[in-house]
Amino acid sequence: MPDAPSPAIFAGIPLKNPSLFRRICVPLGDPAAWIETTDRRVALVRDIEMDRVRGLSNADRVVCPMDYEPAGKLDADRETATAQAVAEFCRRENLATVRVDRSLPFVFAWHLQQAGIELSYDPELGVIDRRQKSEQEIERLAEAQSVTESVMRYLCETIAGCTVAADGTLVHEGETLTSERARALAAAEFLKRDYSMSHGAIVATAPDVADCHHAGAGALRTGVPVIVDLFPMNNETRYWGDCTRTVVHGQPSETVRKMHDAVVAAKAAAVKQLRVGQTAESVHLAANQALLDAGFELSRGTVSDQPTIQHGTGHGIGLDVHEPILLDLGGGPVLEREVFTIEPGLYGRRDGGVRVEDMLVVRDGDAQSLNQLHEGLDWT
Repeated sequence: MPDAPSPAIFAGIPLKNPSLFRRICVPLGDPAAWIETTDRRVALVRDIEMDRVRGLSNADRVVCPMDYEPAGKLDADRETATAQAVAEFCRRENLATVRVDRSLPFVFAWHLQQAGIELSYDPELGVIDRRQKSEQEIERLAEAQSVTESVMRYLCETIAGCTVAADGTLVHEGETLTSERARALAAAEFLKRDYSMSHGAIVATAPDVADCHHAGAGALRTGVPVIVDLFPMNNETRYWGDCTRTVVHGQPSETVRKMHDAVVAAKAAAVKQLRVGQTAESVHLAANQALLDAGFELSRGTVSDQPTIQHGTGHGIGLDVHEPILLDLGGGPVLEREVFTIEPGLYGRRDGGVRVEDMLVVRDGDAQSLNQLHEGLDWT
């Protein structure tokens, strides 16, 4: 029989560490730790948080740093004290080697090493389990995407319904509609739904949109495409939505129509490839080939006047808006119940940009889309 895996330790601040939060199940702003052995799960948290963690997590035991005070006493600094207690726990439990993940803070590593505990780095720890979502996680992501789409529809219809000033800029409720103001409108709508835009949002048009991650600045204009990319977090579940649509007030140019047709075809090609047994790289290459076949060129790392392909095709999503693995070059095998966004795009200073993004669950067979919104440019 294969040897049992070494005990695993996750540590840090659950509010900032999704792998730790997924186990603690409480978004604590103070340091905490989670120790998994072959037969039990132990949560180490502040004493005032113990009852909440007992009620919400599946820990077999919940302890606090004072329960594992070393001979030299606990430091007054909470993070140091938690690290000391984790090291003392391992000493008392005779844990000679522990597996740690990519997110372990150095203060925990240092105290474990000072206690003579060997650290074994496991690059898949806290990654594989988050990639393969539970059905509850998929439901939470579907809920987040539904809320994201409701605000997306509101914002795109608002842009499409603007009046036009003499200089071609859009006017909403008597004021020029800018990228900044549009993002503020979206933030207010998400706040009503108990979602937050902690990473912001993108409402970008030419020329700024030639940089595909530019958030956008200044007035929006008629006849020019506007990329709207919304990625809010549910404040209760902490799962993310992520959706992009492109809206044109008035009539798009023939170039923009061609760009949009190519992007929609690229997304369809990627979705067709998104299956168990395929690789993330093959999904990306399918999307890229559709864009290349439509006459567009690669320009990763640079921006240009002409519309070009600048980025990978998508990413995992869950307790972070960007999670492994990427739908990009080098991306490995796709797993069942992974959740990805697929978001091909084209960007240039002169004509602007077009991107369309959906969230999909990998199932046995065709991937399941969590989106309902149309993909078009017209939102009137």
